[in-house]
Amino acid sequence: MKKIVRSPGSATIVNAISTGFGSAFGIGLNIEIEGKLSDSKIKCSSDIGANTKLMEISIENVLNFYKVETGVSLSTKTTLPQSSGLSSSSALSNGVTRLVGELIAKEFNLKPLNPIEVINLSIESSLMAKVSITGAFDDATASYFGGVTVTNNINREIIIKEKMKNHKILIYLPNIISSTANSDVKKMKLISSYVDLAFDFARKKDYFKALTLNGLLYSAALNFDSQIAIDALNSGAYASGLSGTGSAFVAISNEEVKDDIIDAWSSYPGKVIETHVDNVGVKIISK
Repeated sequence: MKKIVRSPGSATIVNAISTGFGSAFGIGLNIEIEGKLSDSKIKCSSDIGANTKLMEISIENVLNFYKVETGVSLSTKTTLPQSSGLSSSSALSNGVTRLVGELIAKEFNLKPLNPIEVINLSIESSLMAKVSITGAFDDATASYFGGVTVTNNINREIIIKEKMKNHKILIYLPNIISSTANSDVKKMKLISSYVDLAFDFARKKDYFKALTLNGLLYSAALNFDSQIAIDALNSGAYASGLSGTGSAFVAISNEEVKDDIIDAWSSYPGKVIETHVDNVGVKIISK
């Protein structure tokens, strides 16, 4: 029996590394994972080099949760850029955990994992694989549920969870790879009192101001060019800023000014991706 799960990435509203409080929203770029139980050992493959170590750890954590022994075979394909600040690790561990949980529950007649169990196992897997600094509860919840989440990452508490208006989302990807695990935490802690201000906007559901302020702060701390966000704002974006610890920049827009933002970003090396808000989250797309 094969199953396929679709797991979306997310874009940052407030990065939680500085303060432990964060916010993110689901985006229409995703990882598709196909899997089945097998008689052999754990076997993982990926179309564009998704982290197979993270996949293997995610599988093992689900097997340990259920206290069962079985082989698992997984493969992925994706439209979600890796190591770019768009929650590819959260999307991958969420998707693998949900999929393997479904397969085991069906095969052994056990209770499926509930959403919080999936998210917590996913976070533990990301920490064990050393692809995340905090576990990224904000990213994991936005990926899993879709829409916007505002979170206390320290206590793994969801403060706000709601659908987001289906804005046009533009993503600028420079020709560099940036790993969250290798980011300078000390520099990010230096801006914590100012990131608190961005989080206050998010808690009041003023997501545009939160995203822009957060993005400008983290751009400065991590040495990214904040002019990229300013150019998007000058072209009519509702909000724009660095996503995660980079390297991607995100702009929230509408159809009328979309092309103006793309034109403004065309002067930078790299590429621009057009997508949308994802309000669905992780979903089994075949039985």
